Amino acid sequence: MKKIIIAIDGFSSTGKSTVAKLLAKSLNYIYVDTGAMYRAVTYFALENDLIGDGFFKEEALIDRLEDISINFKFNKEAGFAEVYLNGNNIEADIRTLRVSKFVSPVATLSEVRRKLVEQQQLMGRGKGIVMDGRDIGTVVFPDAELKIFMTASAETRAKRRYKELIDRGHKLSYEDVLENVTTRDHIDSTREDSPLVKAEDAIEIDNSDLTIEAQLETIIGMAQKIIEN
Repeated sequence: MKKIIIAIDGFSSTGKSTVAKLLAKSLNYIYVDTGAMYRAVTYFALENDLIGDGFFKEEALIDRLEDISINFKFNKEAGFAEVYLNGNNIEADIRTLRVSKFVSPVATLSEVRRKLVEQQQLMGRGKGIVMDGRDIGTVVFPDAELKIFMTASAETRAKRRYKELIDRGHKLSYEDVLENVTTRDHIDSTREDSPLVKAEDAIEIDNSDLTIEAQLETIIGMAQKIIEN
């Protein structure tokens, strides 16, 4: 059966990763969370005092990119691949507001993007892959057979993110999460290198009022049409 590349782009907290994971499982495809890769670099920068409130040692981070090794290992109990940084499982560490606060500035660095894009393109050489992020359909896989661009209102996305963090035991305010969402939107959309934009041939899905199940059903239908043709 023909295999394709499915690129899912969109704003933060639109549920891209959730849909992409379920889609990959349904199609028996490989799933790659590129956002987690940028979060891993950000976590490395935070742990090594290369970024923080009021400072960002960009050149120092660039100089240490060769010290960063990111890979994914499937966790049978969790049902998905977890992120490892230099051999250590950091899946829980990168899903915090602390990392979310600094991931967009780190992702603006051309050197970081080049390093990670090269890895992502290698992962997709055999096709049969679902990849989500900000520039998958425009930069990483511009020739992907199916491109989805997901969006939702900032308020809706902030509510989702707030509930997710509270459920994980984090103590924070909805206002802080909303500010983080809107700030990331601005940085992601206005950066010089690979800004967040909808590819011309991408299909936009506003999931403000859609369930995960409805989104999954729609995208599977699109994919199957392409695979069968």
